[in-house]
Amino acid sequence: MKRGQILGILALLLVCAIMIIPAMAANETTSTDAATGYYNAAVQLLGGKDYSGAIVLFDKALASNTTMIQTSDALLYTYQGESYAQIQLGNYSDAITTSDAGLAEYPNDDMLWNNKGYAQYNLGKYADAVTSYDQALANNANYTGAMINKGDALVKLGNYQDAIASYKAALASDPGNSEATTKLAAAQNAAPSVPPVTLIVLALVVVIVAAGVAYYVTKKAPATEEPTKKAGTKKNKK
Repeated sequence: MKRGQILGILALLLVCAIMIIPAMAANETTSTDAATGYYNAAVQLLGGKDYSGAIVLFDKALASNTTMIQTSDALLYTYQGESYAQIQLGNYSDAITTSDAGLAEYPNDDMLWNNKGYAQYNLGKYADAVTSYDQALANNANYTGAMINKGDALVKLGNYQDAIASYKAALASDPGNSEATTKLAAAQNAAPSVPPVTLIVLALVVVIVAAGVAYYVTKKAPATEEPTKKAGTKKNKK
């Protein structure tokens, strides 16, 4: 997919596959652990972009005894990998479900929050996506991809000023990032053409108040009486 900020998870999973104790390890408990075998095979398929096959094996790993893969963090990578594969296939609702299941176990994982936000974004749930990206950034303040993704969601909401701030934060985290640079320029160009919501609201308030004052003055204010002239005394003619 075009958005490169979530592709880093693939490299992470491939590294993880090397770190996981293989199914034929000397330890007999590990060698007979079904979840480990399913996980290792799923990562291989994910590396080969067989997303459907990887999802099937990740599901089998989750349906097995996950005690062993939990100790090596492979359980976390299972949720990350499966939600990533579902995103690649455009199964965004499933990706949210998988991310939520993973977040129930690992509530502070920034990648799961980012994957959830990306899936929400693609379902048009832009405000929810911003919330998820904020959670990702709360757990990893230097997560450049989440900053860019958040900026994208804010642009969809018409919140150009905050989007600009998010893209600038991404560039501060990763100077020279071409995606952040391009999107920052686009947001800055679009911002002047769209009046800020606060100014629109303020203008409406001013118009309403002015209309109210005018109505009061013309219709409600009491009529003023002309001042009473004092009776003058006539001068006696000589």
